[in-house]
Amino acid sequence: MSPGDRGDRVLTLLDQVIFYGLIVVIGLTAIPYGSSESWSKALFESVVFFLALLWIVHGLIDGSWRIGNARLLAPLIGLLMLAVVQSFTWRRMDMAGEKVWFALSSDPFETRIFAFRIAALILVLGLIVRFTSNLKRLGILVHAIIAVAVSSALFGIARQAAQQGAGGPGLVLARLVRGLGYAQFTNKNHFPFLMEMALGLVIGIALMQRGRLDRLLLYLSVGVLICAAVALSRSRGGLLAITVQIILAGLLFINFKMLATGSRATVRWWVGWARSIIVTTVIAGALLVFIAAGVAWLGGDQLSSGIETATSEMSAADPTEAHIGSRRRDIWRATWSMLKAHPIAGAGLGAFWAEVPVFHQASGALTPQQAHNDYLELLASGGILGAALFIWFAVALIREVRRSVRTGEGFQRAVSLGAIIGLVGVAVHSIVDFGLHITINALVFVVLAGILSLKSFGPQAVRSVGLR
Repeated sequence: MSPGDRGDRVLTLLDQVIFYGLIVVIGLTAIPYGSSESWSKALFESVVFFLALLWIVHGLIDGSWRIGNARLLAPLIGLLMLAVVQSFTWRRMDMAGEKVWFALSSDPFETRIFAFRIAALILVLGLIVRFTSNLKRLGILVHAIIAVAVSSALFGIARQAAQQGAGGPGLVLARLVRGLGYAQFTNKNHFPFLMEMALGLVIGIALMQRGRLDRLLLYLSVGVLICAAVALSRSRGGLLAITVQIILAGLLFINFKMLATGSRATVRWWVGWARSIIVTTVIAGALLVFIAAGVAWLGGDQLSSGIETATSEMSAADPTEAHIGSRRRDIWRATWSMLKAHPIAGAGLGAFWAEVPVFHQASGALTPQQAHNDYLELLASGGILGAALFIWFAVALIREVRRSVRTGEGFQRAVSLGAIIGLVGVAVHSIVDFGLHITINALVFVVLAGILSLKSFGPQAVRSVGLR
C-alpha cells in the first residue's frame, strides 16, 4: 500500500469518526437532564474539543481546513470575544483593607464558563458545515434529532404515567422525582424547545416534499406524538410556540405547493389568494381553534391550572402578601433596570444571577437565575454590543434561509424549510423562557443553523436518504 493510499484511508476514517461522533454527541447530550449540570456540560465541551482536535489532524493530512459557508460563525465568534473581554480583570483597588479586582462582568468566572460553552457550540457549527458533506449524511443528522426527540417524548409520557402516585426516588435519574420537570428535563419548560425543533424537521419532511403515503403518515404520527407530549408537559410557552409553528407551516405549505402545480396564471391567482390577509386570518383562526381543542382534550384539568397561573403571573397585583418577585413581569422589570445600568457592554454574559439582585425589588426570598426572556437577558448581559451581535446573527441567518430555500432541492429543501419552522418555534418560546441555556437545546439549535448553512447538494437521488 502506497503512502498516498494510507493517507486517504486515514482521512476517510477521521471524516467518519468526526461526523458520527457528532451524532453520538447529540444522542448522549440529551440524556443527563439535557446536560444542564456542570459535569455534563464539561463532558460535552471536552468531547467537542476532542472532535475539533481530530479536525486539526484531518486538516494537517489533507492540507486544508476548509469550512465552507462560515457566515454564521462570525457573529458567534464576536459573542465569544465579548465574553472574553468581559471576564478580564482590568483594575485593582484596595477597599476596607482588601484587594478587589474589577471586571466588566459581575461574575468573571461564570462569564469564562459561558465563553467555553459558546466556543464549543461554534466548533459544532463549523464541524456540521464541514462534515455533513452529502445528502445521506444530512438524512442521518436530521433523523438523529428526530429520534432523540421521539425518545424524549415517549420517556416523558411514560414518566408521567409511572409517577402518578406519591413521590419517591427519581425515575432512571435521581432528580427526576414526581412533580419536577418533564421527561429527562428538571424544568418542564425546557422540554418543549427540543420538541419544537424536531417538530419543524418532521413537518418539513412530511409536507414539503413528495413521498409515499405510508411515510407521510409515519411522520405525521411523529408530529402528533410530539405535540401531545408538549401538551401533557403543560408548558404554556411550548404551546404558544407550536401554535405559531403550525400556522407558519400552513402558510409555507400553501405557498410552495401552489407554486409546484398548475399553469402559471392559475398559480399566480392561487398564490395571490393564499397570501391575502383574509385567507391568512381564516387559516390562523382555524388552526388556533384546532390547537385549543386538542390541548383541552389532551391537557384536561391540569392545563387549566397552568393557565390560571399564567394569569396571576402577568397581573398587576401580587396575590401573595410576601412579595418574592417570582412573576415574569417582576423579573423583566429588574432585567430592564439592569440594562439601563450597564448599557454598553452589559453586566456579563452568564453573570445575570450575580447582578440582578441589585435591581430585583422583592423580599429577597427568591433570586432570579435567568430573565425568562433570552432577548432581554442578552441585552442586560451583553449591552448594546451584545444586541449588535444578535442583530448581525439574525440578519446572517435570514440570508442563509433565503439562500438555502432557493438553491436546495427535494429532501434538502424540505429539511431547510423544517429547520426554519423549528428555529421560529425557538424564537417565539425564547420570549418567555430560557431553554437555550440547556446544552441539548443549544446544540440542536446550532445544528439547525448549520443545516441552513450547507451548500446545495444538487438534484441527487433522494433514495440515498431512504425517504422514497
